[in-house]
Amino acid sequence: MKTSTSVKKRKLGSYPYASVVFSISIALFVIGLLGLLVLHSQKLTQLIKENIEIQVYLKKEISKSQIKQISYTLEQADFVSKSSKEIPQILFISRDQAAKNFIAETGEDFATFLGENPLRDAFTINVSERFQTEQKMASIKERLLKLPGVFEVVYVNDLIDTINKNIRNISLILAGFAAILIIVVIILINNTIKLALFTQRFLIRSMQLVGATNGFIRKPFIFRSMAQGILSGALASATLFGISEYAYTQIDDLVLLKDVNHLYILFGILLLLGAFLGLFSSLRSVNKYLKLSLDELY
Repeated sequence: MKTSTSVKKRKLGSYPYASVVFSISIALFVIGLLGLLVLHSQKLTQLIKENIEIQVYLKKEISKSQIKQISYTLEQADFVSKSSKEIPQILFISRDQAAKNFIAETGEDFATFLGENPLRDAFTINVSERFQTEQKMASIKERLLKLPGVFEVVYVNDLIDTINKNIRNISLILAGFAAILIIVVIILINNTIKLALFTQRFLIRSMQLVGATNGFIRKPFIFRSMAQGILSGALASATLFGISEYAYTQIDDLVLLKDVNHLYILFGILLLLGAFLGLFSSLRSVNKYLKLSLDELY
């Protein structure tokens, strides 16, 4: 009978390690899921903006030397996007190649009934992200039209304006959602650790009665909560990694949004966030119980 009672008391006063780690892991996983959504939306935005193009159509009587001069001028232009190897993203398509591409796509040979190729030599330019505003694109068009041999400059102005507006709206929505979610998660983790330390309140009082200093009492609780936060961050990161890798294999073209470096940074943030919230919550809770009188502990 005594053994049963002592076991029951020990269980009632024990620290719920598993439930604390599980609760914090779920909270950090939700934060990580939101972070992954933000990273993917940024990558998608980058891919869209990398494909904003300007078509520069040349005059039919233009010489090869003039084409080379225009090509050189475009390569030196500051508004031309560059690859990771600093290569200007410029593509030249001759009128003959353009005709072949048209016939291959449509199956119609327009030269047979027109008697000539009406298409023009053209450059396709990928525009740098910092120049993708309505005013700057209009300025670029004016600059290009002044080049000798240029017949027409074409870009989809409405598309650029729509993309910029949608990106701003999505960013505001994500920022608002992230702020609310972070507040909820912080409260959830704080309450989880607070409830866990509630079972330790008499242990804290016992340590006070034997003369332990407040700093000595706080130390093991803080280290334990930080360790649990780091472990929870690792579990949340591993789960997030597994789900994301599975999604990349199941959803076509989703892998284009994958950014390994940013993903590892996100996992590092989850580990630090878990440790910080564990430190903050345990310190706050222990300080509370250190100040309570014996009667208030019941």
